[in-house]
Amino acid sequence: MPSTAATGTVIKRWLLLAALVIGVGLAIVYRNHFDTQLLAQWVERAGEAGPLLFVLVYAVATVLFLPGAVLTLAGGALFGPVLGTFYNLAGATLGAGMAFLIARYLASGWVEKKAAGRMQQLKEGVEKEGWRFVAFVRLVPLFPFNLLNYALGLTRLRFAHYLIASYIFMLPGAFAYTYLGYAGREAIAGGEAGIQKGLLALALLAMVAFLPRLVSRFRQGDNMDINELKKQLASDPLLLLLDVRSSGDFTGEPGRIDKAVNIPLEELDSRMEDLSAFRHKPIALICTTDRRSRKAARILRKNGFSKVRVVSGGMHQWNKYNSSIAHN
Repeated sequence: MPSTAATGTVIKRWLLLAALVIGVGLAIVYRNHFDTQLLAQWVERAGEAGPLLFVLVYAVATVLFLPGAVLTLAGGALFGPVLGTFYNLAGATLGAGMAFLIARYLASGWVEKKAAGRMQQLKEGVEKEGWRFVAFVRLVPLFPFNLLNYALGLTRLRFAHYLIASYIFMLPGAFAYTYLGYAGREAIAGGEAGIQKGLLALALLAMVAFLPRLVSRFRQGDNMDINELKKQLASDPLLLLLDVRSSGDFTGEPGRIDKAVNIPLEELDSRMEDLSAFRHKPIALICTTDRRSRKAARILRKNGFSKVRVVSGGMHQWNKYNSSIAHN
């Protein structure tokens, strides 16, 4: 029979889950009544406690899946670009932390027991990267912010790493949207200064929009040159050199490297089991140039492979390098 303490824990979890479901349900039903003007009145009436009230409202809104962008704009209009960014970031981080802890308390043990297959691979990949994964998804919003907070709570990420990485790497987006809210208030007030601030806000948003591409290029840019590849092949018996060209290209021109294993890019997704032994071992990807290798790197990382690198220039660069050595 389960102990009294275990039964009490189960009851607490069910009560918390019920409260969360009711809260989210009410937030969805009444989200159209969420009035930033009313929020501004609350903040004004709270006096010196206004910023704290705003941060708490932002945190609760994050837990209940209310739209954070509206609050971020309101923070800029209420407090200006500097303090507004600080309060917005504090509220978003506090809410993200609360959602993370709620998910961990409610279901992390169950997920730990039940996760298998692709779900387990993804979970292990996230845990292996740790704060770097948090940094990436905060800079490049691949998943809805509110949902991601709960999802990450189901992993074994360290809470402190999650919280610090969230705060730091949400900063660019928080500042851009806070400044947009501030610029909107100034534009309504009128004057040339308001127009200039509006243009600056648009420039900041453009920079934030470009940031995912820049970060993706940096993330995918974990490359190795031919000289490094040769050293790795000679010194690291655990290295897998994976050639992702088609089988015809692998056996034809421009040749192949003796130690390479060929799995065409088109078959990679369906052959993850063949590579399972290399999930946490070094893998070097090569193709004719490096375009297919980059696509393969994205697929492998998505499936939890943690040490993937792309050979810059591919077989063209390999042959060019060998040819220059032969002529010298």
